[in-house]
Formats: sequence, C-alpha cells, structure tokens
Amino acid sequence: MTDQPTRPIRFVVLHKPGPKWQTGVDYRQQEGVNAHVQHYLKLHQQGKLQLGGPFLLPDIGGMMVTTKDVTLEEIETFAAEDPAVISGLLTYEIRPWMTAMEHEG
Repeated sequence: MTDQPTRPIRFVVLHKPGPKWQTGVDYRQQEGVNAHVQHYLKLHQQGKLQLGGPFLLPDIGGMMVTTKDVTLEEIETFAAEDPAVISGLLTYEIRPWMTAMEHEG
C-alpha cells in the first residue's frame, strides 16, 4: 500500500448573525462590523488569512479561510477575540477544510 500525500488543511471560520444583529439592516450598517473587519485585517496583514468576506445573501453571515500555517488553537483564540463576537453581533464556528483541489499557480 502506498502512502497518500498529505493534503493541506486550512480552517474556515463561519460567521452568523448573533443576538445583537439587526435583521434587515445591511451588514455594512451593523454596529460593530467595522471592528470585526479591522480585527481580521490584522490576520490578513500577518499573511495568515487567505480569503474572507460576507455572503451575498441578507442576514446570512460570512466566512474566513486561513492560510496553511495557521493552527486550530491560533484561529480559535483569534476568532473568540473578535470584538463582534464579544459584543454579540456575530457568532462563529470553525471547520477544518482539506484543500483537495488547489491551484498552485
């Protein structure tokens, strides 16, 4: 039996509206969303956030995708420290994601 190559694992942070979310109000107008964006911008500037942004459906939330070098412990701590999570604007869930198809470009 041959060994299968290890596929890169990334972590996806799924955000959903929390108890402080104002239903029907555009995500850009939600109180505290700017602090959320600034929080994840730090991760992006460190080269640890590959992709991120809102879903294009009202009141659904969004997601962030880490780079390959981020550990579960690191992203768990970072996601929990999000001001929008602390305030109750958003909730989050972290899922491990195996990138079975990836263009190395």
